Amino acid sequence: MSESSPEQLYYEILMVEDNPGDVRLVMEVLRETRTNRNISVVRDGDDALKFLRKKGKYKNAPHPHFILLDINLPKKTGHEVLKELKQDKHLKHIPVIVLTSSRSDDDILKAYNLHANCYVTKPGDFEEFLNVIRSIEDFWLNTVKLPPRQ
Repeated sequence: MSESSPEQLYYEILMVEDNPGDVRLVMEVLRETRTNRNISVVRDGDDALKFLRKKGKYKNAPHPHFILLDINLPKKTGHEVLKELKQDKHLKHIPVIVLTSSRSDDDILKAYNLHANCYVTKPGDFEEFLNVIRSIEDFWLNTVKLPPRQ
């Protein structure tokens, strides 16, 4: 069986982010690439879990290949989302990239203790932020082998 190139694959990404400016920046960077993907965005921790569990208005939500998760969210924090996600046998295999402004050692340690796949701090500089998003996409869509969606 031959493998497809990244341009031929289709990826679903869930972004859990309450800052519209950060959402816009990520979307702009990802639009520049040739990777075929859909990015769904939810603005709080409650909606993230509803989306992943296909509850309510999210009953037809796609199953993401990976999640970009902010820590500082309304309703449920990113840590709370991560904890519930990694305890759910149907969802725990989805890679979670914590993408947050928090540089707190406590937040970093807590995220990894809750089985985050990586922790990335959002840079304050616009160009650096763009480079971080490009790096995330390159690594997670072109380098690693993602788990099959269930």
